[in-house]
Amino acid sequence: MSDVLERFMRYVQVDSQSDPANEAVTPSTPGQHDMAALLAHELADLGAEDVRVDEHAYVTATIPASEGAEDLPALGLCAHIDSSFDAPAAGVRPHVVHYEGGPLVMGVVDGHEVSCDPEEVGDLAGFEGQDIVVSDGSTLLSADDKAGVAEIVALSARLMADPSLPRPALRIAFVPDEEIGHGASLLDVKAFGAPWCYTVDGEPLGEYNYECFSASQADVHVTGTVVHPGSAKDIMVNALTVLREFDELLPADQRPEHTCGYEGYYHRLSVEGTPAEAHAGYIVRDFDSEAFAARERTLADVAAFLNARYEPKAHVEVSIREEYRNMAEQFGDCRFLIDNVVEANRMAGLDPEATAIRGGTDGAQLTFRGLPCPNIATGAYNAHSVREFVPVASLEKTVDVLENLVSLFSVPQTA
Repeated sequence: MSDVLERFMRYVQVDSQSDPANEAVTPSTPGQHDMAALLAHELADLGAEDVRVDEHAYVTATIPASEGAEDLPALGLCAHIDSSFDAPAAGVRPHVVHYEGGPLVMGVVDGHEVSCDPEEVGDLAGFEGQDIVVSDGSTLLSADDKAGVAEIVALSARLMADPSLPRPALRIAFVPDEEIGHGASLLDVKAFGAPWCYTVDGEPLGEYNYECFSASQADVHVTGTVVHPGSAKDIMVNALTVLREFDELLPADQRPEHTCGYEGYYHRLSVEGTPAEAHAGYIVRDFDSEAFAARERTLADVAAFLNARYEPKAHVEVSIREEYRNMAEQFGDCRFLIDNVVEANRMAGLDPEATAIRGGTDGAQLTFRGLPCPNIATGAYNAHSVREFVPVASLEKTVDVLENLVSLFSVPQTA
């Protein structure tokens, strides 16, 4: 078992799922403290310098520069330690399947086979004859982003074992609660001490990203008028009915299941309530800044339309919290960050491809805070699903890509 595979298999068994219901606290779950402590211990054992864990489960460390590169600017590498809340993530039981084609079977749950078909993931057919890591089908694998974490630690181990491998000083950051929009928000960028950084948090091998969605969360709160249903005619206004109307007034073709590429969406995440009071949670996404602002205005316009119809018997209120912006808006003149990740992939025998992330990364936050931060793929697939998987060879190849990447920063960079 390779170093990166062994680490990955251990890390995914640490329950560090984030919890949106506890987002006022960072980290949102105790398990993220456990994951942070484990990583800090392992980095210290490798000989990394300045290993620190703060009260919010942020782990930072330094891998010293190779001889002759000590005076160059440091390079940052970042991954998140939490797992998504979109599927069960406690008690992950990873195992390696030797894939022989056809459906990739994770396991059997309640008498039903959990599998992924090549028609769902086109790249799957290309992994025939390879070993692939999966869960047992009852939970996430947590490759998002334990794969990125394992790849960074495996790179750190490789570099510490061979001081001659060229690199500047590397600043490592493992951060909590990325899946609920917090991520690197509490990372002290100035103290981190790197002028540029990469997140390792993507999907197919060879992909890299410097565009992502701009993102907001919206809470829709409806109050109604309730009386006994036997005498409700022309009096009652059911908050649940108004909330349903709110959703129906949003464009149905602009939901996630009907969009791709650069198309944005409205996504209803939750609904709860009674005839007297009801709530719905939405996320709003778009790449274009004007289209993103228009989506936020649409939510307000729908609320205003319904209020004009139902007030004073019912009232709709929308509150919006922006999470992150498209990092392409603030990327600046750091073209060498893209050129280097392209070259690092080519050096590893890969055909690199820039893709726009239909989601977000810690790099979006960091870029807007003055730390330009593109994203590098981990080689995993089907994030946020019990059908999540990652080929072993992709884990291993990503460590090679990262080794190539840091070597390219062992000489001065030009804009």
